Amino acid sequence: MKQSSLCPRFEKGMQLLGKRWTGLILHQLLLGPQRFCALEAALPVSGRLLSERLKDLEKEGLVHRQVFTDSAPVRVEYSLTPMGQALEPVLRGIEKWAQEWIELDSDSVENVKNP
Repeated sequence: MKQSSLCPRFEKGMQLLGKRWTGLILHQLLLGPQRFCALEAALPVSGRLLSERLKDLEKEGLVHRQVFTDSAPVRVEYSLTPMGQALEPVLRGIEKWAQEWIELDSDSVENVKNP
């Protein structure tokens, strides 16, 4: 594979954000801390894949996982770290760009209405 002339940090950032569902997970967490079940209900992704992506994002320092043991059952919430929150202008920019430039076909619109 040919060596990229791009900045290695930019390339790593794009690889991280380009993983399937990562952008949508981060976008959902812009709303604030959420439990796994709320994320799972809000996103059209399997629980296994959501769990995998959350672990990746936690490992990369974008997502914080907090366990609350003061209640039964134990409650786990996910939130954006300062590093993850720093992506808000990027995610909002993509959202604005998509609203302006991306056209949805009827199948895509139906999938959004009935995930």
